Amino acid sequence: MDDAGFDFDSGAYERIRSKGGHQQHRLGRSRGGLTTKLHVVCDALGNALRFVLSPGQHADIRYGPRLVEGLRAAAVIADRGYDARAFVDQIGASGAVAVIPSRRTNREQRVVDWNLYADRNKIERLIGRLKGFRRVGTRYDKTEESFLAFVYVAATLLWLQ
Repeated sequence: MDDAGFDFDSGAYERIRSKGGHQQHRLGRSRGGLTTKLHVVCDALGNALRFVLSPGQHADIRYGPRLVEGLRAAAVIADRGYDARAFVDQIGASGAVAVIPSRRTNREQRVVDWNLYADRNKIERLIGRLKGFRRVGTRYDKTEESFLAFVYVAATLLWLQ
């Protein structure tokens, strides 16, 4: 991936063309209705680098390896939803430090640099600014392609500010 641009999930067109109902559009059923999760990678300045879309009922860790694949970073900061030994090992193999707190149920609690973990607010602020675009916050688009395309447009507009 080029650090100067966005990374697009190739293969989206084939998923749209196949049968499969809501799954092909990355919509998931939950108590709140049809939902979608937007997994985001940002740089140290809070600029978006990579997006992955998933159905709302899927666990975050399922998409973690795809988010950091080929990414060059000194540290990867994520919340407890991305806590898995294989994922932390993948981050370590790439030469980065995993700043991911252990789940409370783990026997072995990982040591975390909490000062570095405080920078996770940049991703939360980025998602908040993206949701400021009404079309991103409510997902009016039916297809995965059109929703993700507008997310890229919104991220580009934020990047240019």
